[in-house]
Amino acid sequence: MSELLSNPAVQGGAAPFVAGLIAAVLLGRFRLGGLAVAAAFATAVYFIAGFSFTPLSATRKIILLGLAAPLAGFVVDFAFRPTRLGSTLLAIAGAAAAAWVFWPVLAQKDLARALLPGATAVLATAWVVWFSEQRLAGDSVRAGASGLALGLGTGVAAIFGAALTYGLYGTALAAGSGAFLLVQMITGKRSFAGATFTLSATLVAILIAAAAMILAQLPWYSVVVLALVPVAVTLPVPAGAALWLQAVLSSLYGFVVAGIACALAWHAGG
Repeated sequence: MSELLSNPAVQGGAAPFVAGLIAAVLLGRFRLGGLAVAAAFATAVYFIAGFSFTPLSATRKIILLGLAAPLAGFVVDFAFRPTRLGSTLLAIAGAAAAAWVFWPVLAQKDLARALLPGATAVLATAWVVWFSEQRLAGDSVRAGASGLALGLGTGVAAIFGAALTYGLYGTALAAGSGAFLLVQMITGKRSFAGATFTLSATLVAILIAAAAMILAQLPWYSVVVLALVPVAVTLPVPAGAALWLQAVLSSLYGFVVAGIACALAWHAGG
């Protein structure tokens, strides 16, 4: 059993998927199905690194934000009405979170080497948080497709960028998003995504991608392309299409863009 649980495919894929599926099924009736992503991510953290936060490295800061994101999303969903101003404030908070995570690392570099990756991390984070809250939080199918494609794209690109651990975390986000999406496809009923889902999926995924860029070898332009995945899943689907078909098509749109980011990472790595 210990050998099975130490398998990366189990730690980053199977176990997070099971945890996400359980959360989506049990909590969906309470409009908390979006916690599937948080459950999946927490499961991966438990198996891969554990819940130790000292010293507070960049990776541990991302884990901490990954655990805090669903709580913040819950407050946003159930205490405030979604507005354009609210989305902007969340984007600013996301940018501040990225700066908090990576500033100690970037401060050790000269300006010329720190400016591009730092700006990419901050702006990409602000963008995906704003867009996801503004366009995806109210559409659980497209939100799930975005989390699936962005998480998987981040995971594969991070592995190509010589960051296996970040790859497993990205895959775990994809597993949780896939579980959230699968429940909707089977039942034919939409769930509630909200900021509880979008912050847990998109914020953490783009921070992981940025970490693979700053701390490993993922090229900055792969992160930029990954930030366009949430846009891709909003492309039109046939009017009146079955929910499962909408989920498949939206996911495919996201996979195409995520695949481009992975191809760029592969090419950059030789």
